Amino acid sequence: MIRKDEVLSEVVIKFAGDSGDGMQLTGTQFTNNTALLGIDLATFPDFPAEIRAPQGTIPGVSGYQLRFSSDRIYTPGDECDVLVAMNAAALKTNLKALKKGGKIIANTDGFDAKNLRLANYPEGVNPIEDNSLTNYEVIRMDVTKMTREALKEFTLGTKEKDRAKNMFVLGFLYWMYNRDMASSIQFLKDKFGKKPELLDSNIKALQAGYNYGDTTETFTTRYTVDKARMEPGLYRNIMGNQALAFGLIAASDKSNLPLFLGTYPITPASDILHELSKYKTFGIRTFQAEDEIAGITAAIGASYGGSLGVTTTSGPGMALKTEAMGLAVMLEIPLLIVNIQRGGPSTGLPTKTEQSDLLQAYYGRNGECPMPVIAASTPSDCFNAVYEAARIAVEHMTPVIFLSDGYIANGAEPWKFPTSDHLHPIAVSFKTDLGYGEDKFMPYLRNEKLVRPWAIPGTPGLEHRVGGLEKQNITGNISYDPDNHQLMVKIRQEKVDKIAEYIPEQTIDSGPAKGQVLVLGWGSTYGAIKSAVAEMQSLGYAVSHAHLRHLRPFPKNLGHMLEQFDQVLIPEINNGQLIRIIRDQFLIDAKGYNKIMGVPITKTELVQKLKEMLGGLN
Repeated sequence: MIRKDEVLSEVVIKFAGDSGDGMQLTGTQFTNNTALLGIDLATFPDFPAEIRAPQGTIPGVSGYQLRFSSDRIYTPGDECDVLVAMNAAALKTNLKALKKGGKIIANTDGFDAKNLRLANYPEGVNPIEDNSLTNYEVIRMDVTKMTREALKEFTLGTKEKDRAKNMFVLGFLYWMYNRDMASSIQFLKDKFGKKPELLDSNIKALQAGYNYGDTTETFTTRYTVDKARMEPGLYRNIMGNQALAFGLIAASDKSNLPLFLGTYPITPASDILHELSKYKTFGIRTFQAEDEIAGITAAIGASYGGSLGVTTTSGPGMALKTEAMGLAVMLEIPLLIVNIQRGGPSTGLPTKTEQSDLLQAYYGRNGECPMPVIAASTPSDCFNAVYEAARIAVEHMTPVIFLSDGYIANGAEPWKFPTSDHLHPIAVSFKTDLGYGEDKFMPYLRNEKLVRPWAIPGTPGLEHRVGGLEKQNITGNISYDPDNHQLMVKIRQEKVDKIAEYIPEQTIDSGPAKGQVLVLGWGSTYGAIKSAVAEMQSLGYAVSHAHLRHLRPFPKNLGHMLEQFDQVLIPEINNGQLIRIIRDQFLIDAKGYNKIMGVPITKTELVQKLKEMLGGLN
């Protein structure tokens, strides 16, 4: 048998199966292995909405998409080269995303009569046997049978043996893409070190999958993707919620403030609590409250007491926290409200991504209640973006809303992480005594930023009382005076607006500063926009890309930037939210591109939209 090695520039693999088939684990292991080789990557985990949907059904399909490349990439790919389908439902759900000519690795055991029926295939129809997949290369593997055969010497029950199916598939893919299995073997040792039989069986299944590829004459080609040409440095693979947690820890360290997280678990934000709870040695305190309201009010209490208070949630939890957010605005204390957005309204699509909460962040509270809004654009950007949010909260004595979403939170990419000396300092100034000429502490006496002093309760001579009722200017006493109320509303708004003087001006991510179309984005549309704009630029069109981190207030030069372009396109994973704010504040006829399907916008979609705006292309 003659075998050959083929070098590819990039590959997109989709792992798909029942939620009990371990596809997320398989994808994560292949991702970590890829990252260790220095290959650029982007991932898109796709979880079922139900905790345990009926096995074998379409609602129970769990997926994990990975794109890896020797070039820089910014999205997990529009179409897949390889689809791993552990059952009929996985194939039916994901076939439309597979390229023509792509490979289907089908576990034949998952295409028996029962699984076909559960996947709603017509009676007598089996897609891997009836020649309906002639446009694809179908690799049939009875993964279940071969895994059981490999583990026949183990005393484990059939169910326990079947749980190792994902390791068999992972081993086969390691063989197909010329990989070493050492990283996954070490992972298994760390995970099952105290359970020798589980450890040995999983390693055995992994090796069996590898050996199956190596010894079966059906497979004549192995593939290699070279190391990516990236800026030199020390990298690690990171997910968005991980990066966010690390950014909070860094902000705590640089501000010399203890970090307190008061929260209530909710998808897809819960992993931030899980991650931060590991770092008690850094002075991190995590409190899982009994509900969303208790979570944020505990964080407000921590901030009042001199900590960096944080609460994390998603859209439904934001709705519950709104009264307490108003309290934090009235108190004018540092607080971070982290919203990992998901599909809505109500319970909506809890495991699917959406950018649906921007208007909620802007306006979703009673009264005139302005708060700065910051958004991350990629998984690794969560670190810097939440660090900036913490800086603004502390230096401007205000609660800040930080926006991420499910796509960013669960996605992964290589991260060239900074060292502590590369992070900008966060200035904290507690008031410790009465100043010159003061005979009484005035808690709402402001500096040039309109920021009031931060005095820790119990500081001698600085005793004061704060609450949710309107404050009298300077003294902080309760006031029902109408003129004072108008003054304080105006001051609170001006304080937030004034933050624009202390944030960077908006820059063009790519393209000319003046041209035909500016694609203005925010949040997780970054990768799709960057890729689409690069393609249009390669065709010679004056298309540019700008991406917003600071959403409230906007950078002070944004209006001038928008005026330099004939047209402005704003893609969003919602029904048009940023576009409403941009039209309102800058009076421009921006165009929108909106997708509300629980999945990211693709590069191909944006290229087509830009072609339409530019009158078509040859």
